[in-house]
Amino acid sequence: MMHRPWRPIRQPAFAFVRLLATAMIACGLIGGGEALAQPVPQLRSGARTAPGTLLDAQPLANAPDGTSAYRVLYRSTGLRGEPIAVSGAVIVPAGPIPPGGRPVVAWAHPTTGVVDKCAPSLARVLYRSIQGLQEMLARGYIVAATDYPGLGTPGLHPYLVGISEGRAVLDSVRAARQLAGSSGATNAFAVCGHSQGGHAALFTGLLAHGYAPELTLVGVAAAAPATELATLMMADLDTSGGKNLTAMTLWSWSQVYGAPMTKVVAPAALPVIDELANDCLETLIDVLERRGPSRALDRSFLSVDDLAGREPWRSLLARNTPGTLPPRIPVILAQGAADTLVLPRVTSDYRMRLCLAGSRVQFDLVPGVGHLSIAKDAAPTALDWIGDRFAGEPAPSNCGAQ
Repeated sequence: MMHRPWRPIRQPAFAFVRLLATAMIACGLIGGGEALAQPVPQLRSGARTAPGTLLDAQPLANAPDGTSAYRVLYRSTGLRGEPIAVSGAVIVPAGPIPPGGRPVVAWAHPTTGVVDKCAPSLARVLYRSIQGLQEMLARGYIVAATDYPGLGTPGLHPYLVGISEGRAVLDSVRAARQLAGSSGATNAFAVCGHSQGGHAALFTGLLAHGYAPELTLVGVAAAAPATELATLMMADLDTSGGKNLTAMTLWSWSQVYGAPMTKVVAPAALPVIDELANDCLETLIDVLERRGPSRALDRSFLSVDDLAGREPWRSLLARNTPGTLPPRIPVILAQGAADTLVLPRVTSDYRMRLCLAGSRVQFDLVPGVGHLSIAKDAAPTALDWIGDRFAGEPAPSNCGAQ
């Protein structure tokens, strides 16, 4: 598949593209005329080429009242350790800098697609898609919202690849601190995410100490996170959302890992998977529009009955299933009881694993709430929880509850 140069699809910002290209050439990330975000072996050493280096930033239109919003490009680390560029958004609250500085909240977004045009920072609904954004800004938090690799920049998006997501989140915090250096950003941050973003948030917790030891992660908030991937993928094949998740995972991993999709997918289903992979999920309308192609993928779109037990898929699913976090990192998990995509029992099982590992976990099962709305419904509780973590309050836990 050919990828376009890094450019906005749904929001005009052509001057930004020219500036980004100039910045990346100057930083040694690309040569003149090369596609942005391609790894470059001759990347120069030094502070400007470190992971999290802010390569460029341009103002975003229609920022919430009194705030400053930017579309950013920053340096991160690819799956083979190579330097890559990742895009995202950073939103800085208005008002004077508080005496203790401004902490950062990293927002990890749910599934928006698997091709470069599907970056949240390009979307018309960017600000609405960050659940609790107004409250976070009102509390004085800087918000860093990564697009993840391959969304907003050329190259493959490693969908549900934990190490890729986690590095992108951590480097977005580093970039936000550089952008907001004059705004008093602290090294303390929290991460919150929904669905794929919940998966990213958990991997951020797993990677934080080793990958970004200068940052202090005060807590992880995850709404309906994708945890046990093999169980979720095989259990969800009877639902439209589940077939979408499986199809996008197969499409991405077949290219990211070279896993042979044609050996597990019926030939007639391949064009449908390509169609789904090239569409974005920006609004509810997008979800509804995908129902047609999704219906074409009945359970028999897989040519095998045991995808989760067949190599290399079995090992890849295990590699990208989040393990337990270091017990020092508190966690809040929110789960809709009516969720048919991320099954409540799967999130409950993950909560139990965290508890047995010694983590302090607040688990909130919300009656009557499905997958799409759990992040919105859980945001007030999650933000109060995050506020207490920034304040140094002891983390609550209901691990002993049923």
